[in-house]
Amino acid sequence: MVQFSPEERTQIWDRLATGQSMRSIARGLGRQSSSVRQLVRRTGGVAPPKVEARSSRFLSLAEREEISRGVLTGLSCRVIAAQLHRSPSTICREITRNGSVISYRAHLAERDTIARARRPKAAKLALSPKLRAVVEAKLEERWSPQQISAWLSMTYPDSKEMHVSHETIYISLFVQGRGGLRRQLHKALRTGRAQRRRRGPYPYEGQGHIPAMVLISARPAEVDDRAIPGHWEGDLIMGRGKSAIGTLVERNTRYVMLFPVARPTAEIVRAQMTQKIMKLPMQLRKSITWDLRKGDGTTSPIHY
Repeated sequence: MVQFSPEERTQIWDRLATGQSMRSIARGLGRQSSSVRQLVRRTGGVAPPKVEARSSRFLSLAEREEISRGVLTGLSCRVIAAQLHRSPSTICREITRNGSVISYRAHLAERDTIARARRPKAAKLALSPKLRAVVEAKLEERWSPQQISAWLSMTYPDSKEMHVSHETIYISLFVQGRGGLRRQLHKALRTGRAQRRRRGPYPYEGQGHIPAMVLISARPAEVDDRAIPGHWEGDLIMGRGKSAIGTLVERNTRYVMLFPVARPTAEIVRAQMTQKIMKLPMQLRKSITWDLRKGDGTTSPIHY
């Protein structure tokens, strides 16, 4: 299994969040795209929580040692807070949360604070067998997580332990380390996916870009009139796998020509299209308008 450094992992998840493909991310890191895909698949497409440095807003171990000394000498919370330049309420909460004036110890308070802040925590579905059974039953009936969450709120209005958000259900399905739901239940989702995917359009990264193309706004007016034959419209019909069939439709007569495309890359499509249309007389091959499919699923007509 390929190992990534912490910096590379951070870069992978940050670039995925911007909508970049795994192929382009792998190319930027000098890695195989299968390695990046394997890393993402292990977490179900859900980015792990970032480990951030402790903020100065939180008490440090040195400050907790000063609190422990102050408590042992009988100082009040207000006096200790003044020495540490902290709010008295912060000191009082720290002592109450980690025992009492009698049992407070700095190293124990530091250990317990780190444990409470550790993420990810056990999922609610992993801690509640009753809730987990209800959610699994509804998923097997092909209810969506949103429907299950709303139904639980209406069915158990006074039982907070039976309430769960749809995001928690998705996380329990995608990230098996969070526990709770059986892995195979992802097949009951309407997408059938076991991995989270980015919502919204993906940015266009230039695949299939045709050099020196002319925008549709620059094509001659006679093309729109459809009065003169020789102007064509081109597109692809995608098949299973990576096969495709190219289509050329004459705008005036609506005459159709088809040509096979073994692999739908810009170079191969252009070569096959050129080979097909060059069989026609010169007066019947004045221009071609092609729909270039972009990463967001839309098409941008180009003219040449």
